[in-house]
Amino acid sequence: MDFGAFLNDLRRRSAYQDQIVHARFLPGRAARFGTLGRALHPDLKTWLDANAIERFYTHQVAAVEAIRRGEHVAVVTSTASGKTLCYNLPVIDALLADPEARALYLFPTKALAQDQVDTLREFGLPAISVATYDGDTPQRERRPIRERARLLLSNPDMVHLGILPQHFRWKAFLHGLRFVVIDEMHVYRGVFGSNVANVIRRLRRLCRFHGSNPQFICTSATTANPEEFAARLLGLPVTVIDDDGAPSGPKWFALWNPPLINGERSAAARKSALGEATGLFADLVGQGVRTIAFTKARKITELIARYAGARLREASPELAGRISPYRAGYLPEDRRRIERRLFDGDLLGVVSTSALELGIDVGGLDAAVLVGFPGTIASMWQRAGRAGRGAEPSLAVLIAQDDALDQYLMRHPDYLFERPCEHAVIDPTNSYILTRHLRCAAAEIALIEPDLQLFGERARDLVGSLVDTGELAPRRGRWHWTGKGRYPAQEVDIRSASGPAFRIVIPPRRTIGTVESARVFEQAHPGAVYLHQGDAYRVTELDIAGRIVRVSPAAVDYHTQPKTTIDLTIRRPQASRPWGPTTMQFGEVEVTTQVLGFARKQLFSDTVLGIEPIDLPPQSLQTTAFWFEIPEDLERRVREAGLDFAGGIHALEHAAIGVLPLFAMCDRWDIGGVSYPAHPQTGTPVIFIYDGYPGGVGITEKGYALGDALMTATREVIEACPCDSGCPSCIQSPKCGNLNEPLDKRAALMLLEGLLEARTATPEPVR
Repeated sequence: MDFGAFLNDLRRRSAYQDQIVHARFLPGRAARFGTLGRALHPDLKTWLDANAIERFYTHQVAAVEAIRRGEHVAVVTSTASGKTLCYNLPVIDALLADPEARALYLFPTKALAQDQVDTLREFGLPAISVATYDGDTPQRERRPIRERARLLLSNPDMVHLGILPQHFRWKAFLHGLRFVVIDEMHVYRGVFGSNVANVIRRLRRLCRFHGSNPQFICTSATTANPEEFAARLLGLPVTVIDDDGAPSGPKWFALWNPPLINGERSAAARKSALGEATGLFADLVGQGVRTIAFTKARKITELIARYAGARLREASPELAGRISPYRAGYLPEDRRRIERRLFDGDLLGVVSTSALELGIDVGGLDAAVLVGFPGTIASMWQRAGRAGRGAEPSLAVLIAQDDALDQYLMRHPDYLFERPCEHAVIDPTNSYILTRHLRCAAAEIALIEPDLQLFGERARDLVGSLVDTGELAPRRGRWHWTGKGRYPAQEVDIRSASGPAFRIVIPPRRTIGTVESARVFEQAHPGAVYLHQGDAYRVTELDIAGRIVRVSPAAVDYHTQPKTTIDLTIRRPQASRPWGPTTMQFGEVEVTTQVLGFARKQLFSDTVLGIEPIDLPPQSLQTTAFWFEIPEDLERRVREAGLDFAGGIHALEHAAIGVLPLFAMCDRWDIGGVSYPAHPQTGTPVIFIYDGYPGGVGITEKGYALGDALMTATREVIEACPCDSGCPSCIQSPKCGNLNEPLDKRAALMLLEGLLEARTATPEPVR
């Protein structure tokens, strides 16, 4: 399809309202090839010949040669560049040459592992037994896999829960383990990545115990700091392979901004991104274009699939059954069925969360629709790269949501197309995370002195704390686990800072999905609307003790938004610096959140239909934050101007949270904020922005360091927004527990002018 002509056709339609604010043509790229220095094993060469693979891209050759030299490697090239061969070629070659050698492939999702096991079995090499080992593996198959598998495909969760705590059962496998492949490395950032980094360190010490020293091979989408990030993830030096020799087809990339409603500058400023995405997705599918739409929330995924299906039933009824939603929380058999339909071409369109952002082979797709900026430039290119078949042209469209960050990007397209990808950040030494893994490690085998170096500089102090609490006992230079019963690993969810997930159940016992415990009060409280595969359910009961959410089918035309209160206590200031007329501070805080009720909001219009109270217990979070007080004379100026001071600090807080992802690799849902006209500890007005994870993972520390740039961009976002009194594009927040009340746009601008007029000083280092 000629996608340039398609975009021009959209511009000529009567309903077009200048939504395409920028379109850029990205030319294709020719392939570059290299030659291996040594021939591959004959059996492997036979398979390559049978599949007409005669030449290798330059980055594939470089990766194979580095791995043959024994180096730890990170391959960082574009989507669909053949990264899988970068590790399959040297690993299979080595396993064919050494019958005792073993390899472990780790993927962030079960779907990726299932996809790759089919590829590996196609090699037709009986000498290499291939198996998947994850939570879906039947118990009767697990012992044979432990005994016979030479190439094991799993995920970090299963290594953490099913292999390391039972490592003596895996003695032969670990003794022969020569390679560990970590696919989609860029996924392992934040809390998940910090946990995985410690799982890898636990794996390395058990391999050492059982007599092996495996070589690590990572693959990743583009990041700004691949060498630093990979080294931090593994705790080892790495060689980066990033000279991409793969070809790519031409691509049109359009930025799409939903129009103002009737051209008005009201608080409900723009048409819904959900509605715009639904129309574009249905239009592309209706023209036979194989399309994937990416969303940032499960609820939006379900809604777009639901409403696109309704549009297609009217316009092209034969295509209505050829689209499907896809997201985390589905049962494994449902995910496999959707993946097969997509790969086989039975599905023309799929609406997905980040679950399909990764490298599952879904066949050739032609167009990618991104509903909202996914939070990082790296993720944006990864999603856009899912469309494009070889040298064929493709289309990517980023549809802006009505929030501060997306609207900033619509006005600054060069930021997206010319700025390098962000730095990926993890903190394996986060005290909350590391303490949990030290418990796990000690329960596996007693800790010894070299382990403290393996786990990092904070390990010694944390081991001392575990001795003080009686969880570890020092004996003869070792630290032994004293706990009984359950393995400590069973208490650690490496994908979440909270406990095990809640099951979503249709009584009496049908499980249809899961929800994280940290989000269950906000997403699955009694009365909440829960969407699953296009169908709406109302939460009838939240069983906290049993970790079960009971739901019943509901035909509703609204969604729900929780109403919460937040209390923040300063625990330990760690750094401060003069900042204009005030002081910027950073430190440890405790955040207490309680859901008090919820609003029923009409779909698309977001009109509040009613607010209902609920009674749920408070939740506490020990984390980090940066904050600053509002000087008394600045508060007085705002009040004398007849503006709402409380609404001003609340609006400033919202806008700053919306912009912070420009400066730290995070999503606005990873951070929170609260503003006080008079904070109980200081007696003064204070604005706090806090990290949404226990102990913090560096997001607000970055905000503290870049306070000037952050607040300057915040002011620009508010000033440039065309609304009169504030809207979702500047100061309203979709996650506001106070339902965006009170807010005052003019007061926020006056506060920012006063705070930025005399800014000074370099931040004091955090200690």
